[in-house]
Amino acid sequence: MSHDSSSLRTIPKIYLFGFILVTTLFSLWGFANDVTNPMVAAFKNILLLSNTQSSLVQSAFYGGYCVMAIPAAIFIKRFTYKSGILMGLGLYALGCLLFIPAGNLQQFAPFLLAYFVMTCGLSFLETSANPYILSMGPEETATRRLNLAQAFNPIGSITGMFVAKEFILARLDKTDEAARREMLEADPDAFAAVAKSDLNVIVGPYLVLGVVVAIAFVVFAIARLPRTGESGPRPLDLGGTFRRLIANRRYRRGVVAQAFYIGAQIMCWTFIIQYAGATMGMSKEEAQGYNIIAMIIFVSSRFICTFLLHYVSPGQLLLGLAIGGGLLSLGTVFLPGMVGLWSLVGISACMSLMFPTIYGLALDGLGDDAKLGSAGLILAIGGGCLMPPLQAMIIDQETFLGLMGARASFFLPAICFVVVALYGWSASRSRSGAAIS
Repeated sequence: MSHDSSSLRTIPKIYLFGFILVTTLFSLWGFANDVTNPMVAAFKNILLLSNTQSSLVQSAFYGGYCVMAIPAAIFIKRFTYKSGILMGLGLYALGCLLFIPAGNLQQFAPFLLAYFVMTCGLSFLETSANPYILSMGPEETATRRLNLAQAFNPIGSITGMFVAKEFILARLDKTDEAARREMLEADPDAFAAVAKSDLNVIVGPYLVLGVVVAIAFVVFAIARLPRTGESGPRPLDLGGTFRRLIANRRYRRGVVAQAFYIGAQIMCWTFIIQYAGATMGMSKEEAQGYNIIAMIIFVSSRFICTFLLHYVSPGQLLLGLAIGGGLLSLGTVFLPGMVGLWSLVGISACMSLMFPTIYGLALDGLGDDAKLGSAGLILAIGGGCLMPPLQAMIIDQETFLGLMGARASFFLPAICFVVVALYGWSASRSRSGAAIS
């Protein structure tokens, strides 16, 4: 029997407490994502790295998602969503605490290891929380429910951006890269002292975050979370699940679209500092202020788009916003001065809906296969591992295709939005049909 999705409760009362508790996780990983993005610029200056080298922060950060997504999904399918959440919080806290020895060693590689461990935990959290939210109520309202939960992700993101701006970037030594290189040559001990002080500034917020995550671990350990049809440990049918997922065309295309969307998101939020510095001569702290504005726009648009989903199909809205994101990316490349910078900021309005909508569309109708299917969509976060270094390589060029490297690099997000638009177009055409394969 079919139901009008507008007449169904988005969150049934029986799941309300569990929904609220699990939704807090969306803010926790949002904080981690966006306190980390500005660290690409920070490590570049502190340790005298190139843009390409410093972008390895993102490769390590999003590499954890790639490596752990499938193991996390197998673990969750074998046990429960709650078990996956606890494993994720444990690894998340451990990664944060690894910043302490990394700061003492004053080497880049230990920081990359800490980011990697931290995001192995985030991979568990996202692989657990996203399909868990989808399962907390009628399938007809699943995408709407996930969009509502994801709307709280930017609250953590804005907090992370604010902490990065006020408690890290603003407190770093103001000596620029050229002067630091001269200091390294003339007085290596003085350079080491400045670098040590700056690295300690970075370590502090991550240490506090580790304590917060450890407290969250305790709360989830004692909380009674709803089972949503789970019956406890069960045998695995990995071969059958994989075959069904691979045969599902909408799912396959969703994984690809998600990889390109995440790549676009991370590029736009990571390199806004470099873009503003290269085109407008802004300091890192001032440029990070525009990143915060972009996130505020992102939050506002997320709530607006969640409301619009009552009246417009997810595929249609995804298509429209992807077209807008592509056009604003081209504005970032070609428009001068503040107009180009505001084009970059404005892309966030178009990105707000994309992750949860692609996620919901790709997992639509998968049932228990969604546990392993979600792993492919978390694995797709690897787009944030691969694409920022490519953009950084372009930024490191003085000119590229006749344009300033920082400007030309935003051709890459434009290409990503084309892929997302194609998925939105495909989903909008098939949305009215019963088949999703």
